[in-house]
Amino acid sequence: MSNSPAPARLLLSVSACWLAGALWVAVLVMWVPARWINPSLFQTALLILLLGWGISLACRPFGVRLSPVLIPMLLAVGWGLLQIAAGHTIGPWNTWMAVLNWLVCLSAFFLALQVCSSQSVRQKFLGALLYFGFVLSVVSVIQYFSSNGKIFWFYETYYGDLLGPFVNRDRYAAFIELLLPLAVVKALGGGGRSWKFILMGAAMFASVIAGASRAGSLLATAEVGAVLAAGWVKGRFSQDRIGNVIAGFWVIAVIFTSVVGWVVLWNRFQDPDPFRGRREILSSTITMVKARPCFGFGLGNFQTAYPAYALVDFGAVVNHAHNDWAQWAAEGGIPFALLPFGIAVWSVPKAFKTVWGIGVVAVFLHCLVDFPLQDPVIMLWLFTLLGAIAAESTRAGIQQQAIG
Repeated sequence: MSNSPAPARLLLSVSACWLAGALWVAVLVMWVPARWINPSLFQTALLILLLGWGISLACRPFGVRLSPVLIPMLLAVGWGLLQIAAGHTIGPWNTWMAVLNWLVCLSAFFLALQVCSSQSVRQKFLGALLYFGFVLSVVSVIQYFSSNGKIFWFYETYYGDLLGPFVNRDRYAAFIELLLPLAVVKALGGGGRSWKFILMGAAMFASVIAGASRAGSLLATAEVGAVLAAGWVKGRFSQDRIGNVIAGFWVIAVIFTSVVGWVVLWNRFQDPDPFRGRREILSSTITMVKARPCFGFGLGNFQTAYPAYALVDFGAVVNHAHNDWAQWAAEGGIPFALLPFGIAVWSVPKAFKTVWGIGVVAVFLHCLVDFPLQDPVIMLWLFTLLGAIAAESTRAGIQQQAIG
């Protein structure tokens, strides 16, 4: 990209800033109940940026990067439109909104694939996301202990334990899972700033423990180990550097965890039946899939369709399956569920190749027991980082071909 025309380089820089800003805003307003703010505000921002790219290409064509992931994402958008056109949805409006969400995620993936094709832009872009996540983790923990149930200390809500703008501990954990490997890889990079990134990573890890997400705490712990193991296997970092980071990270993480507290998480692990309720919901969801295995009930219509297949009445609205894979199959049918599954399979070797992308794999695993990707914001962040992973992997492949 260093040989690209100046207008193209300027477009990359401006787009990276715009994309990062849209991601920040998406998180900061995710608690707002008004749809015109959440998610319409950041969705509009991303579609405007995509339109800007289209106009730029029309006025002065230049090379764009492509990825196999664009195919299943386009098919996901098309599948929702097919459901609407063929009448295979029990709620067309909900399906339209789901299609819009997939279109925005497709846009974010494409834009990240372009802006992160430049190594320098990619490093700054990922750094901006990491610093945002770190600051938010610190603010979230402080708010958790001092806000008396108010988001950012001023907006009162009926939700219980709040972590910044997140009203769900598992979605907060998934957000940190995406970014934690970035901090660890930065720490492994060496130099005088290693301890800064060790502190940042340890603080983010401790915030997940404070939030008491069981799956999140296990996955955050596992992904730190996976990042260190992948760095060692690939020979990208010296054994001494890995040893220093392991020692430094876990010592500081234990200290931070002791400060924020781990008792709530420990008590949650003492639950003799942690899948109570979720097991029954999953069983009901599987019944829904059997009822409409080909086209499902329409994207975005799980909450509407579920009551007719519920095995247990919980006395409350069940709006998610607590398993994203099962919910995708119920809403879109088995063929639709294979689309995100294919993306997840594709992401595994690519994520481990970059090392810092292991967080994406962690979130896909988290989807087995929770519903992080039913949140438009978490889904947006995941596909943005997936675009950055695709960009780095593509660039590495091009460099290897050039050397060969």
